[in-house]
Amino acid sequence: MTYSIVARDEDGRMGVAVQTCLMGVGAICPWGRSGVGVVATQAFALAGYGPRLLDRLAAGERPAGALAELLAADELRDQRQVGVLAADGSMAAHTGSDTIPFAGDVQGEGLSCQANMMARAGVPEAMRDGFLAATGTLERRLLAAMESAERAGGDFRGRQSAAMIVVDADAQDEGWQGVDLDVRVDDDPEPLAALGRLIDIRDAYRLVHDSVTAAREGRFGDSMGLSARAGELAPHDQHVAFSAAVLRAHGGDAGPLRDMIDRAPGNRVYVEWLQAHGESQLSDEVLSQLGG
Repeated sequence: MTYSIVARDEDGRMGVAVQTCLMGVGAICPWGRSGVGVVATQAFALAGYGPRLLDRLAAGERPAGALAELLAADELRDQRQVGVLAADGSMAAHTGSDTIPFAGDVQGEGLSCQANMMARAGVPEAMRDGFLAATGTLERRLLAAMESAERAGGDFRGRQSAAMIVVDADAQDEGWQGVDLDVRVDDDPEPLAALGRLIDIRDAYRLVHDSVTAAREGRFGDSMGLSARAGELAPHDQHVAFSAAVLRAHGGDAGPLRDMIDRAPGNRVYVEWLQAHGESQLSDEVLSQLGG
């Protein structure tokens, strides 16, 4: 009993997002494989639809035919709801005749939206319109679609968990490769807000990576700017704060890094490891200010 969206962007990246009023929806509903497709399986959900459909898509089957075969063998198909999107943008969806109303699905170019047990009709359409109107990365557009669903009524029981998976356009040799994002909120009174925070943290980590790269290339102004943006997205995150502190220490300001070591002395071990492996080049003067 939930609502979800499967969609792709102009670059071929694919994603699936879901919210429900039960714990741990991320373990059951969303499935994705880079260069293959994404699946949402819900209502009286059978998790097996996810990997089975992805296997069939990887073998060259089309979404409609693959889904039809699985449904034909499922005695509870009238209580299932499934959305599947392939890497080429083709899709298929099923809303069983015995799913709990309001229930339905709607498609658009490169997307399918599914919902059941909704407070009112129109939630799939709201998701579709929200996604198409949104800008930014696929992750942000998927989140906008989910927020549109909630404003349109959402699950009539309320909300508890949410999840999102985003995969690359290109197929990979291993199933774990090519996963750009895999986050879930298992139990929260406002799961979409929590999901948005996780996306912020992931984006902050990418900025940290870019900041480190810029510093290694001698572009310290760019590095500081990227680090500052990461801090704005995830001000509470220890990895983001540590990276910023090390960067400032390279510029001669050891204060923030010394404070982090005072609060968690193990950070001194981390600094020593980075120095020994050439990942940082702090001066002897700065190191002397760190204590330990």
